[in-house]
Amino acid sequence: MRGMTVGETAEHADLLAAAAVEAVEGTGAYAGSVFLRSRDRRSIVLAAAYGAPPSLLGGWRLIPVSSPIPLATAYRSGRTVHLANAEETMRRYPQLAVALPYAFGSCSVPVGAAGETFGALAVVWAASPGSEGLSRARRRHVRTVAGRLGSALAALRARTGDPVECAPETVPIEIPAPSATAVRVGLFGWDLGSGTFRGDDELCAIFGLDARAFDGQATSLAACLHPGDLAAFLSAAREAAARGRRITARRLRVRERGGGEGYRTVELWARVLEAGDGPARRQLVGAVVDSRAGSAAVAAVERLRDGLFSLAPDGRVTYANHTALRQLDVSGDELLGQVLWDALPWLADPDVESRHRSAMISQAPASFLACQAPDHWLAFSLHPEADGVTGRVVPLGQPPSTSAPPASAAEPATAATPTRLGVMHHVLQLGSALTEAVTTRQVCEVVSDQLLPAFGGQQLAIYVVRNGTMHRLFHTGRHEDFLDGLEGAPLHARLPGTEALTAGAPLFIESRQDLTRNYPGAPTGEVNSWAYLPLIASSHPVGTCVLGFDSNHRFTEKDRGVLTALAGLIAQALERAKLYDSEFAIARGLQQALLPHRLPVIPGIRTVARYLPGTSGMDIGGDWYDAIPTGKGVALIIGDVQGHSIAAAATMAQLRSAVRAFTAVSHTPGEVMAGVNRTLFDLDPGLLASCCYLQVAADTHHAHAVTAGHPPPLLRRPDGTTEVLDLGIGPLLGVERTSAYPTTPVDLPPGSVLALYTDGLVEEPGADIDVGIDRLRSSLAHARADSLDELADRLLHNARRSSYRADDIALLLTEYGPGAPGRDGAPGGGPKGAP
Repeated sequence: MRGMTVGETAEHADLLAAAAVEAVEGTGAYAGSVFLRSRDRRSIVLAAAYGAPPSLLGGWRLIPVSSPIPLATAYRSGRTVHLANAEETMRRYPQLAVALPYAFGSCSVPVGAAGETFGALAVVWAASPGSEGLSRARRRHVRTVAGRLGSALAALRARTGDPVECAPETVPIEIPAPSATAVRVGLFGWDLGSGTFRGDDELCAIFGLDARAFDGQATSLAACLHPGDLAAFLSAAREAAARGRRITARRLRVRERGGGEGYRTVELWARVLEAGDGPARRQLVGAVVDSRAGSAAVAAVERLRDGLFSLAPDGRVTYANHTALRQLDVSGDELLGQVLWDALPWLADPDVESRHRSAMISQAPASFLACQAPDHWLAFSLHPEADGVTGRVVPLGQPPSTSAPPASAAEPATAATPTRLGVMHHVLQLGSALTEAVTTRQVCEVVSDQLLPAFGGQQLAIYVVRNGTMHRLFHTGRHEDFLDGLEGAPLHARLPGTEALTAGAPLFIESRQDLTRNYPGAPTGEVNSWAYLPLIASSHPVGTCVLGFDSNHRFTEKDRGVLTALAGLIAQALERAKLYDSEFAIARGLQQALLPHRLPVIPGIRTVARYLPGTSGMDIGGDWYDAIPTGKGVALIIGDVQGHSIAAAATMAQLRSAVRAFTAVSHTPGEVMAGVNRTLFDLDPGLLASCCYLQVAADTHHAHAVTAGHPPPLLRRPDGTTEVLDLGIGPLLGVERTSAYPTTPVDLPPGSVLALYTDGLVEEPGADIDVGIDRLRSSLAHARADSLDELADRLLHNARRSSYRADDIALLLTEYGPGAPGRDGAPGGGPKGAP
């Protein structure tokens, strides 16, 4: 079903605009915005903004959902993110603070209904250091506005059937901040035949009348006019009605409120209601314009010797007096309507835009010096309000001393920042995210999560060079075949993906026509625009990153610059990840070689094992498991050597060999553990280890267990009841050479299941390990037992779902009894690991 875009319905637009206005005005903030989720749910898209224009606050039209930005956090978590001041912003969201280092606070809340989140709403206000931000009542107001908006959008969706979302190309609604009224306009309708006159409240105010007491007669308004203007005006009105003409800019003098001899001049504009004969010719509609306040202000400003100008919130010049134009050496036509630092090349300094941004966001005055000519220095000061900035410019009598600080030096250091904040944010955010990506897969996912929402793309593919040809490493998007022609292509092939890489320069193709004109026969799939980014690290070609757009996309100069800069970050991260993957594969291969490849076949006893490596680093761990046939049954072992390193893996291998050696000479479980402990002391690796050892007899329904500081085994009985075995606990291996390890007998009813595991399966940050053990016990009790393999997979289900595991996990399940025929280590009975 087609997604709704802002502007398709008046109701949709009204809801968004009203929510932004209400949130700002109810909190005393100066700006607010509403973001809605994108169609692919990868980002949130700016739908409405009130007060400050979007460009002022970084210009982020699309924010990736995974971004460390308060709005994205509010959307992801469903919680309010309140940042009282710049210090709290720096502490909690340092990337945002670096990109927008100004004195402001913000409050971001989710927008949704019935447990579904549609987007987020935020307000921004000026905040001095140490301020406490919004009160609880005002935060509650923002949440209430967001809640009402979410409910209204849900109701609108129920009627229209369209999801609540925004397309990346959506043009947001922008409501400017209110400003002082310089021009007043009153509207009227006048029936010349009957003399009735209908006017709005503003018109009554212009004429000095009480709107509630106005009798609707033209004569009542005529009494407010200068006598010399009345007859001429009535004559013009009758002529306009007779000939169907308009009355344009008729000047009238209106008596000042309160009577007396004073008058002010207004302008009247009117037209005949409709052409033709009959009563309609006697109807006039029009407006009375009172521009006295604006005219008086302009006249007053023009008399000043200082240069004064006015800037809109986005930096466009809306007014400049003659002195300012003379000081800046520019005409009004060249300056008005233009961004100040774009219209004047000698002001094209990143610091100038930063001063304006600082003044608007912090709502505090800012100043700076600029040199127009080799020796013509000007001092600028900026005085902000929510609706814009008033600027003052005066010449300096002499050039500033090199030893004296510039005019801007008195401001906080946070006022200076590079001009292209959106560029900085993208670089900071991608760079930060890539530092946390370790594998090539993680790097590719980070690039996809950051680039597609930021630039509105729908497809992304990363190709790497292998043996002089291109091979696809990663792809995301609906069109799997969008770059099939590049797969296996040699570097000398005339394709945009290879030429971008060999030339070392990005290619931006904005339409299919451009592609076919420059690369005849190149496949297009269902994509219409492409960005080919060469990935080059240390002068070495790594590959090509390709962004695809379903519709024609125009790449601005800013887009091109940002993507070119980001390509270098991606290449470095990818090269680093490829090295990690190679070393990781070697390390994991070594560890897998140290674990049993096949579990033994024991009549009446079935065993399965699982091993999941940790994801937090490359080093291999010391977790191990084993099953050793004995004359009467099997010995089950699980252990964990401290740490993650080659040394831990080597120690693990030596301990596993020691356990097998002591078991082979028919030692009791306590003797086996004591011998392994002495072996660890003799090895002197400087590491400790935990271990659990059970000897299971196949014909007596009994087992004997011993543990060295290891988590206790679990036993599920045939009726499903599951318990944590209460074993005598010996010290960790490697603590004391003469340690003794008590043996505990265990009853094993036929059909029971033993679970041995390492602590990676039950430990969680901030939680007691007993809580994790009990959770595992409950999972074992309630999991279906149709298959021992299925049971093992179910117990690992939560661990598999987690993208981050600080520790390795080993699990050894044993089913005991007549219903458990022995199986070899083929799939189903042998050890399995997660890729």
